[in-house]
Order: sequence, then structure tokens, then C-alpha cells
Amino acid sequence: MRIRIVDAFTDRPFAGNPAGVLLLDDVFPDDDWLQNVAMEVNHAETAFAHRLPAGGEADWALRWFTPVAEVAMCGHATLATAHVLHTTGAHEGPVRFATRSGVLVATPGPDGAITMDFPTAPLTEVAVPDGVGEALGAAPVVAYDTGPNVGDLLVELADERTVLALAPDHKALTAHSTRGVIATARADDPSLGYDFVSRCFFPNVGIDEDPVTGSAHTALAPHWSARLGRDDLAGLQASRRAGLVRTGLRGDRTLLTGRAVTVIEGELLA
Repeated sequence: MRIRIVDAFTDRPFAGNPAGVLLLDDVFPDDDWLQNVAMEVNHAETAFAHRLPAGGEADWALRWFTPVAEVAMCGHATLATAHVLHTTGAHEGPVRFATRSGVLVATPGPDGAITMDFPTAPLTEVAVPDGVGEALGAAPVVAYDTGPNVGDLLVELADERTVLALAPDHKALTAHSTRGVIATARADDPSLGYDFVSRCFFPNVGIDEDPVTGSAHTALAPHWSARLGRDDLAGLQASRRAGLVRTGLRGDRTLLTGRAVTVIEGELLA
């Protein structure tokens, strides 16, 4: 079968977040095979999708695996899968994915960007856990639980420069959430094209730092929309590869918009 590597949340190769994408002919193979392929691809996520019968609530079934575990939600690999479906002609127009997080819809725009409709993460303010500041190397201003779908601890830091300078102790971070920690701050200069900045550390699923995380923005969107008083924002995830995610808060749904580029296409022989 064909296997593709797609850089998501970017309009150029070798930026954004790379994801493996495999379009399957039929139902999902056994979980061990899926996990082994994801381990072989060795990117933050590998997406597996197969077409569903016509007339149902979704068009394609979709699952996501890191090199070490299946995850409940992944934005960049969903964007990558929608990109592959549209660029190969496997699907036209909006595509509905059946996932562990419910039905997720990805809609291509006339400019080539894709907008995904995800559930908004329910934020619950919590006391900053002991040891988080030491593990990150910076003291959080406030902390939130992001609910079961995202599974992260969201922490706001003093400013953008603090987020950019983080050099965390990844092993120490594993004690503080199901998946990892989202560190964020308001943009120092919004005229540069983004309203807030973030970095995401997910050592519990084998990813010390994720390049660009769509699912994290379902928590970042309500946080920063409340802070900034606007529903439509742009977030820069400031990893080494970096990427831009445009967010639109729509109550219990969050729209995530970005671009993607296919950089590798080959044949999986295993």
C-alpha cells in the first residue's frame, strides 16, 4: 500500500509537523501491526484511514498512533489525512472522519487551506502542581486541566520569551498529566501575524516536544479567546520546525485551519 509523509500546519516542506498517512483498502488490521508501522515511521503520529459504507454519519474511519501508543485525538495527522484524500482524488469536498473523539469534519477551502471541526476542550482551572515549574524551568502564572480528549496540563507563562527559552526536564514532566504539558503565553508583537505562542511537551506518549499540535489548540483557543476577547485567533507553535494554527472558537466546537504539504510518497512492503 502507499504510505505518505505529510508536513502539516505549514505551506512549505520541512516545517510544521510531519505525519505518516496510510489509506487502507478495508478495515483496520490488528493493533500490533498498526503500532509497528507507527514505530517504523517514527513521527509524532501516523494516521490510518479506511473508507466507510455510503449513507452513514462518516465517510472514513480514522485512527492515530504515536511510536508507542494510540491517541484519542490528533489534529495535525487529521489535517495530513484530509490533505492526502483531497490531493489524490480519493475524496472531494468536506470529509467526515469517525474517530475515538467522535465525528470530525475537515473542509477544504478555495485557497488550499483545510478547516477542521473539533470538540472544544473543557478547561478547568487547577492549582499549579508541585514540581511543574521546576520541570519546565519557568513558573506558571495559571494552570488548567484540558479534559479527557486532550489529556494535557495547560500552563500560561509570563511572556513569549519565557516560552521560547524553555528547556524542560521531560522525564520530570511525565508525572503531571495523561499526555503532557502545553506551555503558552501572549504574543509579544501581534503584528507578526499570531496572537499567542505555545510549545507542547508529550513525554508520556513518547514525544519530548511535538512540532505543531492541532489538538492542543482546542484548549488554547478557549483560553486565549477569553483572554483577548476575540473568537478568531492565530497561534504560533514555536518548536524548532514551527507552524501556524488559525483557531475559531464556536462554543463547544473549535475550528482549526492550516495547510499541508506531501514530502514523501512510497510503498509499504511489510
